[in-house]
Formats: sequence, structure tokens, C-alpha cells
Amino acid sequence: MAEPLRPRRSMLYVPGHNPRFLAKAREVPADAVILDLHRSVPPALKAEARARVAAALAEGGFGHRERVVGVNDLDGPWGRDDLEALAGLALDAVLLPRVESAEDVMRGLEAMEAAGVAAAVMATIETPLGVLRAAEIAAASARLTCLVMNTTDLGAALHVPATADRLGVLASLAQVVLAARAHGKAVVDGAHLELDNPVTCELSCRQGRDLGFDGKSVIHPAQLPYTNDAFTPRPKDVEEARAVLAAWEQAGGPTLHRGRLIEPAHVEVARRTLALAEACAARAAAGG
Repeated sequence: MAEPLRPRRSMLYVPGHNPRFLAKAREVPADAVILDLHRSVPPALKAEARARVAAALAEGGFGHRERVVGVNDLDGPWGRDDLEALAGLALDAVLLPRVESAEDVMRGLEAMEAAGVAAAVMATIETPLGVLRAAEIAAASARLTCLVMNTTDLGAALHVPATADRLGVLASLAQVVLAARAHGKAVVDGAHLELDNPVTCELSCRQGRDLGFDGKSVIHPAQLPYTNDAFTPRPKDVEEARAVLAAWEQAGGPTLHRGRLIEPAHVEVARRTLALAEACAARAAAGG
């Protein structure tokens, strides 16, 4: 039996050194929380963040939220210690930074196993080389569940301006989505950094949805309503999906529906739409 579809509409970065934010991570309406030890934590607070995240995971209480820990570079001074602190704790995935090859994924998994961390792995795609090797990365291991974009660093590396339409990174985004889908992986868009502009935030969310992403990284809880809404099937889409399936089942195969030929691909899309809508409704009923 296939596993239920897991929504990843929103993945909220939570600075690991901030106890208030860690506590709030148990309440926010995010599908996943990334308990971050990497980018958001100053060097002087790495050890404190590591201890706080380990304590938060040991305490639990995150409900349905996917528990992801963003670790530091495994070749740097903190990454291996991060993994050792996670040994034996209940978490869903480790997010590796700056993944540029299948070898990076396998090295991360080997380090996790050596440290006693039994979890899936996610890969941050944030460099031109990571984009070019996205298919190789997605195919690296069955334990790799999701590719997560860092469009800020990618845009800087590409020397493109941070425009509202994200024109400079669109080709890269599409390539990573293609790589993820080719290997059956989830893929999450990069964060929107303008906290005081809900219009551009909503635009970025809907653009990510239309590019094929499963969801979007989030840097502040205020962005969650826009993000979740953009990646939740609309009522009209759910109604249309049900109508497509009904027409297909009644005909027993390809048929015309509202003047359009319905083929197996449309049936697959309709089934996924309904599964995602049901999963999102279950999240809402559970309080998030």
C-alpha cells in the first residue's frame, strides 16, 4: 500500500539558539520545521543551539510537523558535532547544506550512520554546481526525501539581481524541479526575504507552486498563511478533480469531459489533487 501523501507546503526555519522560537515551533501551522544549527546561528552560539535543539527534540510535542534539523558543513568545525548531538533522538530528517554531488549525499549519510542518527536526509541546493547536478543528487539514495532550494545564495552566485519576478533564477528552479520529479523526490522552493511586503510574498509563493514545487521555505511565521494557501488545492480544483475521476470511471477509460479529452495523466493529477486536499484538511482539523 502506498504511503499517504505528506504535505510540505511550508518549511519554517527556526533558529536553534532561540528558546522562544523553538517553543513556538510546536504551535505554528507549518508542515515542517527546520530546527536550524547552520545559517541563522552565530558562531559563538553554535554549541548552545546544538544543546537547545537536542533538548527540544527530546521533549517532543511537534505534532504532525516534520522535524528537520539543518546541520553545519560536515567538513567545518561544527557539523560532525551537530550529528553526534542528534544521536538517538526522534527526528524525521537531516538537512545537509551546500550539496553539490551524489558523493556529498552519501558522505552525509555515512556521517549520520557513524553518529547513530537514524533519519532521512534532505539536500540544500544553493550553488550553480548543485543545480547542474540536481538529478545526480536526487538519485543518490532512497533515504533522500527532498531537495530544498536556497535561492538567496544561488542568485548571488549567478550574479543576478533579486527581482520580484525572480527571472534570474527561474531556469535553475525549473531544472531542480525536473530533477526531483524524475526521481520521485519532494522539492521545496527558497525563502522569500521581504517580511513587510505580503504582496510580493504571495506572488513568490504562487510562482513556486506554478513551477511545480511542493512548498516553500519560510523564515517567519507571518508568511505561513500565504505559503500554505498557495500550495493547498483550491475548492474549484478539488471539484474539478472529482469530476474528472467520475467521468473517467463512468467511461472506463479516455473520454471527453467539458470539451477536453481526459487521458491517464489527467487522472493521475486528479488523484494527487484529492490526496493533497485531504491531507491538508486533516492538518487543518488537527490545528495546523
